[in-house]
Amino acid sequence: MRSRVIAGNWKMNKTPAETREFLESVKERISRADARVFVFPPLICIPEAVEVLKDTDVCVGAQNFYYEEKGAFTGEVSADMLICAGAKAVIIGHSERRDIFGESDELINLKLKKAVEKGLIPILCCGESLEIREAGTAAAHIERQIKSAFDGISAKDAAKCIVAYEPIWAIGTGKTATSDQAQEICACVRETLKSIYGGSVSDVIPVLYGGSMNAGNAAELVACEDIDGGLIGSASLKEEFADIVNV
Repeated sequence: MRSRVIAGNWKMNKTPAETREFLESVKERISRADARVFVFPPLICIPEAVEVLKDTDVCVGAQNFYYEEKGAFTGEVSADMLICAGAKAVIIGHSERRDIFGESDELINLKLKKAVEKGLIPILCCGESLEIREAGTAAAHIERQIKSAFDGISAKDAAKCIVAYEPIWAIGTGKTATSDQAQEICACVRETLKSIYGGSVSDVIPVLYGGSMNAGNAAELVACEDIDGGLIGSASLKEEFADIVNV
């Protein structure tokens, strides 16, 4: 059976002190839920989060890294550096990394390969813009992103991954895809994975919805056949995150 997953992507929010205060306030509620729970604070907050959550099963991860081991890559961090900080997971290919920072499909593939090599749990993001959706090519776009990201990834390593579908037009806008729209693309993700690896692998990879999931719509979304949880943005910065986890 696929596991349920709720992951909080904090983006560029909270200081180490704010991280401690917030996690102390929700730790009990997010650590007792029947789901795999991840939090992705800013890089400098990872050690603080790890310390607060050390006696729980909540997994602390990073929002980004670079695929090289070391070198002249100003401002970047390696997988080994993340691991030393206590991170056990990493987000790869978020739309903000693709759109604002120009990350290509090829770079995302290299990051995914490095993450699984180093034993980090990757949450690979895919998604379409409003223009692509209105053009009727969302499914084809998602299929291309998935095939590119998993190029050269073994079935054994693919089974360790998590995929998050995030319609770009619904991130941070308050808009949410309908459950039917979300299910349609999450099913496309799974079918694409099945075409690469077969059902034995695609059936164990959790597929998350990542577009403005909140406490009010989480139950309807996770009730869909191919939606196994959520990659939560703004709501993960508030007490509402615990409500979503417990849905």
